[in-house]
Amino acid sequence: MAQTDSVTSVVPAATLTGVALAMLAAIGFSAKAIFIKLAYRYGVDAVTLLALRMGFAAPVFLAVAGWSGRNGNSRALDRQEWGAVVVLGLLGYYLSSLLDFRGLEYISAGLERLILFLYPTVVVLLSALFFRQKITARQVAALALSYAGIALVFLHDLGSLRAGLWLGAALVFASTLTYSLYLIGAGRYIRRIGSVRFTAYAMTVASAATLAQFVLTHPLQALGQPAPVYGLAVAMAVLSTILPVFMLSSAIHRLGAGHTALAGAVGPVATLVLAYWFLGEQIGGLQMAGSALVLLGVLVITTAKNK
Repeated sequence: MAQTDSVTSVVPAATLTGVALAMLAAIGFSAKAIFIKLAYRYGVDAVTLLALRMGFAAPVFLAVAGWSGRNGNSRALDRQEWGAVVVLGLLGYYLSSLLDFRGLEYISAGLERLILFLYPTVVVLLSALFFRQKITARQVAALALSYAGIALVFLHDLGSLRAGLWLGAALVFASTLTYSLYLIGAGRYIRRIGSVRFTAYAMTVASAATLAQFVLTHPLQALGQPAPVYGLAVAMAVLSTILPVFMLSSAIHRLGAGHTALAGAVGPVATLVLAYWFLGEQIGGLQMAGSALVLLGVLVITTAKNK
């Protein structure tokens, strides 16, 4: 008992809760690729599946947006803030999701998650490009590790001669790029607006854009999907969208963005395991080695930010 008390005194309960929330959020986001791959087996296209996902999630985000906007402590957003919410919502949650869904039509769930997990390295590169932030030797080493790891996993998938592998990887990397741009732009506005309120507003914008795209490009009959597709869309909306989005916000509030990213390193590993169980994707030596290099590179960059 004394030992337990000493551990609790060293690691505050809020920190333990934050780590748990960050890990659960990472696993929830990782499961998204599994749900998408399972749904594709029924012939549903990316735009329809994305519309179903956001259609089921939108009422929750609308409710949270309405509640947070009427909170007595909430001030009205000015024109610049509304503009940022719209642009960043479209960039980070609409365009990024669309590119990711399309990419998963061509590549494995394991490779998709590893490419998406490169976002901390992309943020470093974009910050150097746009804000002239110096890239340190530590960051160069981290970048080399991460992209060498992706190369190994890519070689693993290339061995299967999967059609569209290059296109799928490019689409998912474009998703990583747009999400990184969202993170860079969202930081200052999250501090001004609040993480939950900003997220609810941005997700509402993304949901509206997704549904509008479906209405403009598809007949309503396209919603007539098999029952399993609806079940997978609901699971994706709840387990891989609503819950992890708010768990991640709560984790960042408790731990900060850097430590939350560290705990989120469980995500790519979770995807590999889930893809093996549910999709039959094999885990080879190249994939394991590449995954280890990607995780190591991201951890090196993230720990550098926290020093």
